[in-house]
Amino acid sequence: MAQLVDVSPDTGELPRIGTPGRRWGLRRAPALWIGALALVVGFGFVLVSLAFNDGRLFGPLDDVYIHLQYGSQLGAGHFFRFNTGDDISAGASSMLYAFVLGAAYAIGFHHTLLLAFAIGFNVCCFAVASASTCLLATRLLHRTPGIWAGLLVALSGPLAWGAASGMEVGLAMMLVTGLLLTFVTEQDAARFRWTPVVGALLALVRPEGLILACALTCAVLWTLWTRRRLAGPARTVRRAVWSLLPAVAGVAQLTFYKLATGTFSANGIQSKSLLHDQPEFYVSQFVDRAGATLRNLLGIFLGFSGQEFTFPGGLLVCLGGVAYLMLNRRLRPLVLATLAGLGGAVLSLSTLDSALLHELRYFQPFLPLFVVFVVAGCTGAAQLIARARTRRLALHSVLAVVLAFSVVALPVWSVRYARAATAIRESDVSYAAYLRGNVPPDATIAIKDVGAVAYLGGHHVVDLLGLGTNGFAEAANNEIGSLYEAVRHLPPERRPDYFATYDTGPGPSMKPMRDVGVLEQPALASFDVHAPEDSRGFLMVPFRVFTVTKADWSLVDNGDAAPVPGDVRDHLNVAYLTDEKAHDYAFLPAQDGLQPFTSLAREGDVIDSGRHILGGEEFTLHNAVPGRAATLTARVAMHGTVPEANVLVNGKPAGKWVREGRDSTWETYTFTIPAELVDSDTLHIEVRQPRPVLSPYPDYISYGYWLTQ
Repeated sequence: MAQLVDVSPDTGELPRIGTPGRRWGLRRAPALWIGALALVVGFGFVLVSLAFNDGRLFGPLDDVYIHLQYGSQLGAGHFFRFNTGDDISAGASSMLYAFVLGAAYAIGFHHTLLLAFAIGFNVCCFAVASASTCLLATRLLHRTPGIWAGLLVALSGPLAWGAASGMEVGLAMMLVTGLLLTFVTEQDAARFRWTPVVGALLALVRPEGLILACALTCAVLWTLWTRRRLAGPARTVRRAVWSLLPAVAGVAQLTFYKLATGTFSANGIQSKSLLHDQPEFYVSQFVDRAGATLRNLLGIFLGFSGQEFTFPGGLLVCLGGVAYLMLNRRLRPLVLATLAGLGGAVLSLSTLDSALLHELRYFQPFLPLFVVFVVAGCTGAAQLIARARTRRLALHSVLAVVLAFSVVALPVWSVRYARAATAIRESDVSYAAYLRGNVPPDATIAIKDVGAVAYLGGHHVVDLLGLGTNGFAEAANNEIGSLYEAVRHLPPERRPDYFATYDTGPGPSMKPMRDVGVLEQPALASFDVHAPEDSRGFLMVPFRVFTVTKADWSLVDNGDAAPVPGDVRDHLNVAYLTDEKAHDYAFLPAQDGLQPFTSLAREGDVIDSGRHILGGEEFTLHNAVPGRAATLTARVAMHGTVPEANVLVNGKPAGKWVREGRDSTWETYTFTIPAELVDSDTLHIEVRQPRPVLSPYPDYISYGYWLTQ
């Protein structure tokens, strides 16, 4: 009968191999060699990219240039201002990394040198992470699995891709592995001097890093509690307070976001989270979309997809490694905390609509822990073999096969990296160069992929997706009508003079802006993206055609004028988010799941935005004169077969409003509110469907409401 060997019959614990002392010092050499190997691999990726791009260095993501812009602004003394003179914004996904880049800029790394620093710095962090993985696995298991774990990280194509990308992946990876390594190093003495420090840095480098850091804090507190009699009450309390440093760092970061931008969420979260990326939030829809992401992740880490992140069945071996490490009572707090932190991070990242993009770069910093658990699973399986020599041979053989999957895929990942950089060169970087040479330097440019244009173009930019420009993420998620309103309500001197955009996602299509004349035709310039796809048919940019167009704002205020005579007491501009919030506007959906996306239209010299309504609306109008009849005027484009709606004023029925559809862009409809219902200066109005639950529903585009008396 097979049984685990080398397990204490008294405690059930595995043998402790990485004991402290002089013997531990002799075992650092493999980690150093592994770190050196990771450097070779990381910079090898860069050399392949240079070969693809005629010896010039480019980032493989536009997001890299967003961080370079924030870093250069920080280094120049403009604290988290994407453009000089802008308000503070939270478009950098990593606060700590922005400070690192700011420090580099301040000491002389400018322009392409700052990109070179970002890439070189993260590749060096990748090397440290590889060495730390070796040391961590040695502490948890023994020397041989430690070396294999380090090799698997150093020769990982996805991790080399992320580290060489110039994003914060390498830095986050180093802090993830460093956090667990400092914990196991300080655990025996129960004196956690450096674990909270590393955890605090991890909390500042990525939002999901805060989750793992807080989970490890729980393991620290548990360890301190179990050793409280040895340390004494006073010392235990002091150590426990110090261990809360990661949570303090996380709270401080969120507080900064709230004070500086008015929301606890970074702009990237507002733009990309499934909690915010549509006008209406539905729990069922959220669960369905997040569940689809989790199912895709399951397939990737089971090794059944084409992304070459692991070998077939990798996740199952990983779970086996977790079970094997749990046999060691001393390691249980660490393993449980790591599982909780990883689970929380995965769930958090699964709420992003971009979670599976960019080669899973959000998940890459945690992959070394996946590798450690995989190696532990292979080690545990080998322990089932009784003979020591056979056990060693089996362990080396299995891990050699695992490593072979990484080594075979490594050239593929290097080519993916180079082609991604080529795609950014052919698109965002090229457009930045064109704009720099063909658009007046004092012009303001609105753009979707904002990083390279802002960093290399030298113009003041408006980020239509809301990463660098506050308030635009929500507008873009409501589609083109709300985005148009957000742009036109900028101060006239800050309105974009040019739009450098594309019609595909992310963000809404610009076609309606062209159709109504806000974007002049013909375009100033139009570019086709000629970068080749990779073997999977992927291109790093989401568009094939990019246009530069001059803006015409001459008609943008005509939509606010009342279409009927009378003393206008209030006006609700539907689709303008600020105005909707001021009037407590809400969509009354005919059924769950319907979205009131916004659109843009023009009739004569009037341009207006509206919402597509299936059901009804409610809102509050102000400044009415009590006791006097009022007229409610609506600009509406009716569709479908149900023209009537029930109107309630301050909760009281006011009658039926029939709005027959006509063959026109929109029509103006009026409804008289009796004087007896105008019982205050505030009127809460509900326009509801006549047959609740039953189809067909009122189907129309609502552009605005005016209250006149």
